[in-house]
Amino acid sequence: MAVAADDIRDRQRIIWDHFAAGWKKWDAALLGWHGPFGDAVIEDAWLGPDSVVLDVASGTGEPGLTAAALVPEGQVAMADISAGMLHVATEKAAGLGLTNVSFSVCDAAGLPFEDATFDAVLCRFGFLYFPDTRAALAEMMRTAKPGARISAAVWGRAAQNPWATLVLGALVQHAELARPPAGMPGVFRCSAPGFMARLFRQAGLVEVTERTVSTDLVHRSPESYWEFMQDIATMVALGLAQADREAQALIRSDVFQMLGRYEHEGAVRLRSAATIVAGTRV
Repeated sequence: MAVAADDIRDRQRIIWDHFAAGWKKWDAALLGWHGPFGDAVIEDAWLGPDSVVLDVASGTGEPGLTAAALVPEGQVAMADISAGMLHVATEKAAGLGLTNVSFSVCDAAGLPFEDATFDAVLCRFGFLYFPDTRAALAEMMRTAKPGARISAAVWGRAAQNPWATLVLGALVQHAELARPPAGMPGVFRCSAPGFMARLFRQAGLVEVTERTVSTDLVHRSPESYWEFMQDIATMVALGLAQADREAQALIRSDVFQMLGRYEHEGAVRLRSAATIVAGTRV
């Protein structure tokens, strides 16, 4: 049975509020890991110094805060469904001395902005979780000015992302996880080659580009990686919560054993690949 979009949003709001503390704790690691993806989203948005920018699914502040530093004569509106995540973003903006930012707790399919407001719209890893990707994209297009760029990142194919599949594979093997209901968003939901480009073109965007950006998730030890994933990866923490103590121990053992393949020069290095897609609003 399909899950109603409102139910998915309510669940996500609760989950991301809960995980805000973990994202704050690991902020430096997340900035280093996700930075290349956010930079690519910004690059393909063609910002100018006076651009008015919308960052959808901002979470704890990226790539919106980076964009704000690049548009000193412009503004960045940051929107997210989680008040807890945006609270962290607000703290970070204050610490950076950024005054050209604003924050809105809202759903991507119901953005509280006027038509044709923004010169660019950014969305890093948001489409994975939107209950209705087409509705969210339609709202981004509505609030974008003619000629504005809409630029997004989604995770690439599972085979390109051992940072996630390492744990997910162990979870599937040892835990009797409930099958996700039809329509439930997920980390590899948008990973099929050409998926995002088709979505953008079907919505009426032109000058659509799609490319892959890769980097490594680096941790000093298997223990650090394991703690990180439990603190920031909702799919991992929720999956472990469904497993009994014996299964949890087996999952941890398998993950640590497999991490040995990825140790290099005293660190664990896990490949991470994302698709960057952008298009222009007519």
